[in-house]
Amino acid sequence: MSQLSLSLLKKSGVSNELIGIAKKTIDGERITVKEGIVLFEKGDLGFLGTLANFIREKKHGDHTFFNRNIHIEPTNICVFDCKFCSYSKLLREKTQGWELTEDEIYDIVRSYKDKAITEIHIVGGVHPKMGLHYFGNLIKNIKEIRPDIHVKAFTAVELEYMCRKAKVSYKEGLQILKDYGQDSLPGGGAEIFDEKIRAEICDDKCSTEQWLEIHRTAHEIGLPSNATMLYGHIESYAHRIDHMDRLRNLQDETGGFNTFIPLKFRNKDNQMSHLKESTVVEDLKNYAVSRIFLDNFDHLKAYWPMIGRETSQLSLSYGVDDIDGTIDDSTKIYSMAGAEDQNPALTTKELVQLIKDVNRHPIERGTLYDVIKDYKDYDFSAEEAVVA
Repeated sequence: MSQLSLSLLKKSGVSNELIGIAKKTIDGERITVKEGIVLFEKGDLGFLGTLANFIREKKHGDHTFFNRNIHIEPTNICVFDCKFCSYSKLLREKTQGWELTEDEIYDIVRSYKDKAITEIHIVGGVHPKMGLHYFGNLIKNIKEIRPDIHVKAFTAVELEYMCRKAKVSYKEGLQILKDYGQDSLPGGGAEIFDEKIRAEICDDKCSTEQWLEIHRTAHEIGLPSNATMLYGHIESYAHRIDHMDRLRNLQDETGGFNTFIPLKFRNKDNQMSHLKESTVVEDLKNYAVSRIFLDNFDHLKAYWPMIGRETSQLSLSYGVDDIDGTIDDSTKIYSMAGAEDQNPALTTKELVQLIKDVNRHPIERGTLYDVIKDYKDYDFSAEEAVVA
């Protein structure tokens, strides 16, 4: 994007206010909270996409990242009652839930022992009988089966409960898990940081300050993490920008976040089912503003099982450089809430083709964005011939 592009924007009727924001972004200057809200309220999709794609390509060119991972969800029994959740079941609803045994979990891991996965993602409900050392021992045994695997585990919601139950500080609890073999944290449980909104949709689980403090502490002891935001329910644009601003401030402080993942609210079978879901246009707008506002986050992820394959492809022109990806994504969190992909599984070949179909360059990454394999010119036929 150049001065010529800015001149064309003026001729196309874009306001001076938006052009000023675009110029700041192009020059590498940080936009303010107020300007972030202006982007949401006044920026049309074409303008936002152009600006977000400029940032995306400045950071990563046409590279689009994915990894080969599996999700293990030990239980959906949960002591908390989040209004937006279609996944968890309270203890009194135990007959509608599941609790995997340790052996069942190890059997899942063993079934992938000779497959080229690089990450095991462990999250689930907050079960009163599954504590800090239970999960630590689980990680230790998983690492004995797959010593090479990266274990990304436990949202701040799970961690807050584990530490509280074990009567240890966040630093002590996180260090215990790190010593058992945990490598990083996912970004779940952030929802919306505004305290009034949080009180309406998830009042009984960890607070905004607790979420931020757990991630700050994780970064301090060498555990990187992701960050999320649940959007498209009762929040306003100002709430979204406030949420991202708190994350941006923490990233300035620690530099420990790998990626930001906007999570679309899905309305099936939960206590907020009366709300309409956001449109695809709103989804793309949200990705674009996220990319523009979060200048200190290297990566922006669209989780394809949640928003569907086509919208994921579109998002790659609106600031997104990562679509997660998996050879066998067993997560039920979004399929139970009505996500478009009810059977979220793609082979590596299918995922690579998904990216190539929109003229992007597929790169398999590790959890920390180390490059594992460049698939731009990869020939799957040779691999398939060996299998045959």
